[in-house]
Amino acid sequence: MNLLSHLSSSVAKTALPLLLVSTMALSSGAFAQEAKVLAKIGDRTITSGDLDQAMGDMAQQFQSFPEAERRARALDSLIDINVLAIQAEKEGFQNQADIKRRIELLRARTLHNGYFQKKIQPNITEELMKERFEQESAKITPQQEVSARHILVKTEEEAKAIIKDLEAGKDFIELAKEKSTGPSGPNGGDLGFFGPGRMVPEFEQAAFKLEKGAFSKEPVKTQFGFHIIRVDEKRDQPKPTYEQSKQQIRQLMLTEAYGKAIEQSRTEVGVELLDESLKLPN
Repeated sequence: MNLLSHLSSSVAKTALPLLLVSTMALSSGAFAQEAKVLAKIGDRTITSGDLDQAMGDMAQQFQSFPEAERRARALDSLIDINVLAIQAEKEGFQNQADIKRRIELLRARTLHNGYFQKKIQPNITEELMKERFEQESAKITPQQEVSARHILVKTEEEAKAIIKDLEAGKDFIELAKEKSTGPSGPNGGDLGFFGPGRMVPEFEQAAFKLEKGAFSKEPVKTQFGFHIIRVDEKRDQPKPTYEQSKQQIRQLMLTEAYGKAIEQSRTEVGVELLDESLKLPN
């Protein structure tokens, strides 16, 4: 397994919950000083900070509009939201049980996301990410890759005849261009570099057994037909760079930090599950 696959697997096992999807929309502007008033609705105001927050939360809603129009659209939507909210409060909607539950959930979710952004995210620094990259990179043993060419034909007889031509000194690339039925034929049968798991098993096993510069002395049968394989190069698979791995490293570290914060907070606050049927499996 290479580094990127290892990181992807680690992140997938400990993915952040869906409640955090909107966390990234909590831009720093949403917490900044909200000085500029953009609109008044009764005794309420909509500030530039409110609009910044709405632009983040409702970004997909305004994607289809020209960029210059999006802020105006978002402000108009905020006005619509607030005028109906005022009407709802006048009629006491905020006291209805289902709406009270929804308000409390949204409040808890906003505080949860704010805690994640203000207390957890800032701790994942570039320096720590680079250190973690070096640690994860050191754990991975590079896989071997081969660069190979092949000639694909329909019958074993055709393949054996081509092997005889190769043994007589004919050029592999020219024979591939002339006789191969595979899509790589016009390119001299070139498959480039590949590692374990990239080819069908019969082909892969035969290719990795060959020494550099050697071709298969017997046809290799797969579901596609009969192959003659030549290995041009062998190497250790190049390790991904920090820049290639950076986002996955960050996601892994955020996920771990979030998990630790949740575990600590559950212990401090106290959690009692009263319905055993809703207990998660171990």
